[in-house]
Amino acid sequence: MTPRPFVERHAKDLAPGRALDLACGTGSNAVWLAQRGWHVTAVDWSAESLAQVRHAAPAVETHLANLEAGEFEIGEQQWDLIVVSHYLQRDLFPKILRGLRPEGRAIVIVHMFEPGHETSRFSVQPGELGHLFAGGRILVYEEGNAQGRATARIVVQPG
Repeated sequence: MTPRPFVERHAKDLAPGRALDLACGTGSNAVWLAQRGWHVTAVDWSAESLAQVRHAAPAVETHLANLEAGEFEIGEQQWDLIVVSHYLQRDLFPKILRGLRPEGRAIVIVHMFEPGHETSRFSVQPGELGHLFAGGRILVYEEGNAQGRATARIVVQPG
């Protein structure tokens, strides 16, 4: 499986450790990380998606959970890498920062509001993702069109 290009670009040179993929979907990021020696935990609300992850990478630990309902707890300072790709739940971001080990990184990609489209709780405004991670040390922040859709992308460490 091929990960999101932003995830690959910013995780390929990291030393493997413990990775958490939140709202993993069919697991392209989780599988790619596991193939590179990471100990990966993948979380999603879809049992079908998690079955695909387990089939592609049996070593990935999977958790069926509704993140919005708080069914998965991000333990503090437990993760070297946390990935969130195309999922926006603003109240998770402080928990993600607390879940990272001191030198850990979060790689987050979210949809941005696009003029001419409806405003959605699943899209951020320009500059918003950076403000949501203001308590962390932002290593990379990008906004713009990626893979045919406007996105905001960030790599951040705990502050």
